[in-house]
Amino acid sequence: MVLESVLPLLGSLRDQVVLVTGASSGIGRQTALAFAARGAAVALAARRRAHLEALQAEIVAAGGRALVVPTDVSDQQSALACVSTVKRTWRRIDILVNNAGILRPAPVEQLTAADFEAMTSVNVFGTLFMMQAVLPGMRRRRAGTIINVASLGGRRGVSPLGGYCATKFAVVGLTEALRTELADSSVHVGLVMPGVIETPMVHGADVEALQAWPSFLNMPAQWVVAAIMLAARFRLREISVPPGAATVELLGAMAPAMSDTLIRWGAAASRAIARTSKGKNTPAATPTRSTKSR
Repeated sequence: MVLESVLPLLGSLRDQVVLVTGASSGIGRQTALAFAARGAAVALAARRRAHLEALQAEIVAAGGRALVVPTDVSDQQSALACVSTVKRTWRRIDILVNNAGILRPAPVEQLTAADFEAMTSVNVFGTLFMMQAVLPGMRRRRAGTIINVASLGGRRGVSPLGGYCATKFAVVGLTEALRTELADSSVHVGLVMPGVIETPMVHGADVEALQAWPSFLNMPAQWVVAAIMLAARFRLREISVPPGAATVELLGAMAPAMSDTLIRWGAAASRAIARTSKGKNTPAATPTRSTKSR
């Protein structure tokens, strides 16, 4: 419902070329569909070609324009090739939505170098490489928009997402730095800061690590899509999902001890809600021998 109320504000995007990374599922997929619905030509970038081709078919069937560009954003040459392919097809890129990201939760004490490197490669270097690939063309044209999808975890670290939060802190820093570098340019750089969103990334994470968070509190991906489109259309510098959440986190940074306490209380409350929810939704059963699934 939120997205439907936002779309009329955007007007037609028929003259826009939009490149969306992480377009194979979740927020990226819905963002691509939303831009295509407003008439934009949408380039679909991700590693899973079959998912991209299915999305392309859906967009084309609805009368839209879509281009499949299989891309590994963590590889700089792949990022450059992606941008070149889009420009050969549609001559330019008006909007880049840097959405690709991965999540591998673990307490900081148990975070492995391999998991942290994987998240850094996609979440940080992927964002950097795609920005670097589109910027020369945008500078030459003196026009363009880059929207980076970070996280509220990029303002305040929480467990068991310490490594993920660290990568999103880096995305926030890169975005803010680039914005100052382009202060005298017509190229706009915006930041979207979501909380916990109902996406395959969240459901694909280690269930035990995230069991304290009740899934019914997850926000719809369309809330983030609406924020992305508003940030692009109205050149917003930063927008949090839900609105105002980032302000609370900034206030928490001014009083970190209080913030730590509130987070502990919130985690305890979430665990209690999760236990209650499971109790209500789980039918009674005869006792069986306990087993662990992997």
